[in-house]
Amino acid sequence: MSDEEARQSGGSSQAGVVTVSDVQELMRRKEEIEAQIKANYDVLESQKGIGMNEPLVDCEGYPRSDVDLYQVRTARHNIICLQNDHKAVMKQVEEALHQLHARDKEKQARDMAEAHKEAMSRKLGQSESQGPPRAFAKVNSISPGSPASIAGLQVDDEIVEFGSVNTQNFQSLHNIGSVVQHSEGMESCSHPGWSAVVQSQLTATSASQKPLNVTVIRRGEKHQLRLVPTRWAGKGLLGCNIIPLQR
Repeated sequence: MSDEEARQSGGSSQAGVVTVSDVQELMRRKEEIEAQIKANYDVLESQKGIGMNEPLVDCEGYPRSDVDLYQVRTARHNIICLQNDHKAVMKQVEEALHQLHARDKEKQARDMAEAHKEAMSRKLGQSESQGPPRAFAKVNSISPGSPASIAGLQVDDEIVEFGSVNTQNFQSLHNIGSVVQHSEGMESCSHPGWSAVVQSQLTATSASQKPLNVTVIRRGEKHQLRLVPTRWAGKGLLGCNIIPLQR
């Protein structure tokens, strides 16, 4: 096998994407060359064990008559050519294995990136499906010094939970009025105007106030507050107006 043949045989694997079959073919060629090298060394061995460097002339400078000079010279030439071919094929094998290994690492990196992306997508999908709590009402106004102000409520706070009232069970502002009444521990005293705006027109005769857990969304952030409906210098028990949000 000549150098030119070796280069041509390796051209197909270098021109395109290296596959496992390419590597197997290179290994088969390598073994074939090694077998040919051994066969030529056997020829030298058959010629009285002459090797690659022993002289082919006798002590007087005449061609040796005890060996077949043609066979020895041919075997030596073949061995040199085959060793060059073997070196070239081994280089191709090394490069092919390097490409396969690099491509495998790239594939693993892509697979890990895709798995991470898929996991993040599932997590995002779950968070979106669960979604942030939806508000059902909004604080329209707050009187200074009122229980609502003391609790930390602010104008434009969006209410997602008011005591036992939440998005799932909210029907009208009467629900909030009932919770306030229950917290104050008094009889019902609803106002006809509550369907538009809760003005907390409640009066208290009992001192057993119960704090209400109120959750609001304020500028995109959730806040937990504790509101105690109670009598104060102003009107009602809360001192704030609450309006329902359109759903």
